[in-house]
Amino acid sequence: MRPVYFLSDFGLEDPYAGIVQAVLEARAPGVRVVHLAHGLPPGDLRRAAYALFEALPYLPPGAVLLAVVDPGVGTGRRAVAAWGERLYVGPDNGIFTLAWLLDPPQKAFLLKTLSPPRPEGVNPLPGWQPGGHTFHGRDLFAPAAAHLALGLPPEGLGPEVPVEDLVRLPLKLSPGPTGEVLTFDRFGNAITTLLSAPLGGWVEVAGKRLRVLRTFGEAREGEALAYLGSAGLLEIAVNRGSAREALGLREGMPVRLL
Repeated sequence: MRPVYFLSDFGLEDPYAGIVQAVLEARAPGVRVVHLAHGLPPGDLRRAAYALFEALPYLPPGAVLLAVVDPGVGTGRRAVAAWGERLYVGPDNGIFTLAWLLDPPQKAFLLKTLSPPRPEGVNPLPGWQPGGHTFHGRDLFAPAAAHLALGLPPEGLGPEVPVEDLVRLPLKLSPGPTGEVLTFDRFGNAITTLLSAPLGGWVEVAGKRLRVLRTFGEAREGEALAYLGSAGLLEIAVNRGSAREALGLREGMPVRLL
């Protein structure tokens, strides 16, 4: 059975992520569910796209990647399953943009059928039936991911659509000399779209020139620096601080190699 790697912005204070896992296990008994992240900023597609890019090289071929960051839930946005070296299930809103640079999809299918769970083993309240239009993670994406985890053909999920029609975010990774701030991690480090920078060189962002170092500890406490991050993208940090706050950085801000 294919493992399912699950990422969302559901957080851990509410039971949403656990409910999705319960549906996966009910539909595909014995499935292994790996939780990649659930604390992403709500509705932040750039952050989600980067998280998937960061994780993808470590997910085995054939795995199912279930990603639910879905600010357009219940609207006309499409729901899709895509097939590359791995299988992708989620909203068609650009969440897989960066992951698909590493693993381009060969086929894609629309998910059409909502499948709310039927309560079993509980006291039925008059007029009560879980449903609604705001929990597609439970009612649409989890059943589709379970279908694929079982090794069933994706053609059973819905009609095929051209992969060229899938939504992509306007993001490009570049060797330089110019790029932009892609997103931020929880420490306030800025991840950029630049793929490289010469050690000892300089980077300009927010009107400031920063030296490219190997790691935080090579800078003084409170000093800003640039470095090649663990995902292979240039990052901006402040040693023992937040570059986002200290430098006033924001998503989309230009970054330039000097």
